[in-house]
Amino acid sequence: MNAHPLTGNVCRLACLLLLVCALYMPCAAAITLSPGSTGSIATIAQGDPVTISGIATGHPQVGLQIWFIGYNFARVTTVQVNNDDTYVYDLKGTDTANLAPGQYFVLVQHPMMNGQFDIVYDASSGTVKNVQTGKTIYQFTGSGSLQSTDSITALMSAIGSQNIDDTFATVTFFVSQPTVGINSPGTVPQGTVFILNGTTSLAAGDNLMVDITSSSFSPTSKSTFSGFSGAGGMVTVQPGSAGQNIWSFTVDTSAFSPDEYLVTVSAVTQSATASGKFTVVPASSCSSSGEACPIPGLSSANITTTGTAAVGMENSTAAVAGTTGTLPTTALPATTTQSAPVPVVVCLGGIAAFLLIRKST
Repeated sequence: MNAHPLTGNVCRLACLLLLVCALYMPCAAAITLSPGSTGSIATIAQGDPVTISGIATGHPQVGLQIWFIGYNFARVTTVQVNNDDTYVYDLKGTDTANLAPGQYFVLVQHPMMNGQFDIVYDASSGTVKNVQTGKTIYQFTGSGSLQSTDSITALMSAIGSQNIDDTFATVTFFVSQPTVGINSPGTVPQGTVFILNGTTSLAAGDNLMVDITSSSFSPTSKSTFSGFSGAGGMVTVQPGSAGQNIWSFTVDTSAFSPDEYLVTVSAVTQSATASGKFTVVPASSCSSSGEACPIPGLSSANITTTGTAAVGMENSTAAVAGTTGTLPTTALPATTTQSAPVPVVVCLGGIAAFLLIRKST
């Protein structure tokens, strides 16, 4: 039995409407920016590495173009996309050690349908150019270059133009001087085993050297007993919370003479040092005097923390020269999309996810 002609026409019309909707439906979720599970801006210490990773659908043959922009720092590089559409780029500890404290922006550019980057960096002139028109958009490095937020804003505007089919995702992070802190135990009875600990801005997995020395220790002749007691060793930074990681060191005072002890904690590969002190008293003095001997109290008295800033420029062709100023704190948009509707076939080439992960060396 043949189908009714009207029914066939309706079906064909419905299919045509569905096809039109599929081709012209805006791709609102083409790009998702996920800088972290908490949504907060990451902060790293100078000398710690950073990993930029994510997923780039469409598997672009030319890879992705990554722009780093910050205070007196600019770098443009490319990274290839793996067979599973993932990509990873590492900013090494030797790179971040030379970054001045402040805010840094990262933009990952996808070439989209035409398979080429339409906005590029010309290292010979230090400018950002439009490949389609051949025109210079702005000065990226060198004399007269835009800095920080002005540069990232101009770059986002250029790639986001309706005449450019490239797309991008952005993320930002802060670089700070490495810091170490000590929680002082105060007064400790002789023979006590306690945990000396503290916080640090260094990444989990970094190493710290702990040195505990009697304050009365001084060089003597080899025939004279010096009465030295103390301890030392290396510890590994453990994950913490609220942007601070933690460290701990077990101290056994059984062999410690009653005295004041100086504590120095220093980073092994970065310039960060903290100092503190505690006092070991005879165990009998706590009970006979009637005074409390806290074990191990977490008071923060007598603590000093220092960190040496590394403000040298990175030696690269993309380094910004001869500029100074204070970098403002500016948040980037949580998501970035093209301003004009994009066919669903273009959505297949969008960047699906973009992650900033602080990792240990």
